[in-house]
Amino acid sequence: MSKVQYYTASSLDGFIATKEHSLDWLLQFGEGAETDYESFNPDVGAIAMGSHTYEWVAKHLAESGAPWPYAQPAWIFSTRELTPVDGADIRFVQGEVEPIYQDMLAAADKKNIWIVGGGELVGKFHDAGLLDELFVQITPVTLGSGCPVLPRTITSPPLRLLNVKQFGKIFVELHYEVPRRAR
Repeated sequence: MSKVQYYTASSLDGFIATKEHSLDWLLQFGEGAETDYESFNPDVGAIAMGSHTYEWVAKHLAESGAPWPYAQPAWIFSTRELTPVDGADIRFVQGEVEPIYQDMLAAADKKNIWIVGGGELVGKFHDAGLLDELFVQITPVTLGSGCPVLPRTITSPPLRLLNVKQFGKIFVELHYEVPRRAR
């Protein structure tokens, strides 16, 4: 059965990006930093991404000359008109996540849906009762402010810790299940 998973890196103080939506702070650890991404990615059949994350990725790719890094189809949630990355299977969408989720689920073909970012998009999936798991890799930096990992109050039922992993001397990954709330 497909799961909706949020797999992300976070500063120690709980931010995934700066106030300017930059992830440059994360690049100091290298694009090939030791994580379990290589074992996570093969189980992903579709990707969801917010517009700020998409713009940062597209800008970074344009500056580096690197190709689009995802083989899976990607749904970019935005209310703004954005430029597609050449050669990428990208679908620009807007509106509620539930009807779009059905298209993503079909495209994922029994694999998982990865919410790449940002936090507000993850919050919308949570609000719709569609978020299943969080993989948060905590980094040894603090940003002081910025875009929170998940800008929602989740207290009852609380997240359920499934696993904790250490990767070298840099990352600690927290893997949580998101219990379903009674509707």
